[in-house]
Amino acid sequence: MIPLDPLPNLIDQVYARILEAISDRTLQPGQRIRQNELADRLGVSRQPVSHALHLLHRQGLVAKSGRRGFEVTQLDPARIRQLYEVRGAIDALAARLAAERAGDAAGRARLEAALAAGRGIDGKTTLAELIALDVAFHRAIYRLAGNPVIEETITPQWPHMRRSMATVLSELDYRGSAWAEHADIAGHILAGDAKAAERAALAHAQTAGRMTEERLRATEEAAA
Repeated sequence: MIPLDPLPNLIDQVYARILEAISDRTLQPGQRIRQNELADRLGVSRQPVSHALHLLHRQGLVAKSGRRGFEVTQLDPARIRQLYEVRGAIDALAARLAAERAGDAAGRARLEAALAAGRGIDGKTTLAELIALDVAFHRAIYRLAGNPVIEETITPQWPHMRRSMATVLSELDYRGSAWAEHADIAGHILAGDAKAAERAALAHAQTAGRMTEERLRATEEAAA
């Protein structure tokens, strides 16, 4: 039998750190990744960096570039639109189910805490923090929904969603409106209004998807 890798936890940590750098644009789309340099910056050997990059490659977050090299992939506007179409349907379902289970005290508390944390953002909140707060809010809804398949289905797409979130959350004028929409969704859920929660969640995903696609296309046109 093939021996197990002795560094799984370190690989996971390196993977998470690189993913965060891709998500918050510390590593820009199209930027070449030098494994030796990255290993030095993270204070690890090349081995866990290489393993992490191959995991990211399988997810489509980095692409091979040159001999044993990688670069951060570009965000595809059409692909992002498709992703948000699917997420809109999932989020609408999750919001409806969560509203139907609004009596779950632990679930309500988790959602209220996630909303309160997000509404505390200000101009000093970093992009990485904004993304983490956004993800935590939606995960609170998924858990309150009581259907684990929802989160299992969306989890593989979170790396791509984090990148798309960075595109719109980097705009200061959307930070407040995004959390106003979150508050609207949460309000309907906590009130047990399943239909209104479903509509609000779908509209939120559609708005985010449209804004992301428009911004990506504008960036492409400016670079052409």
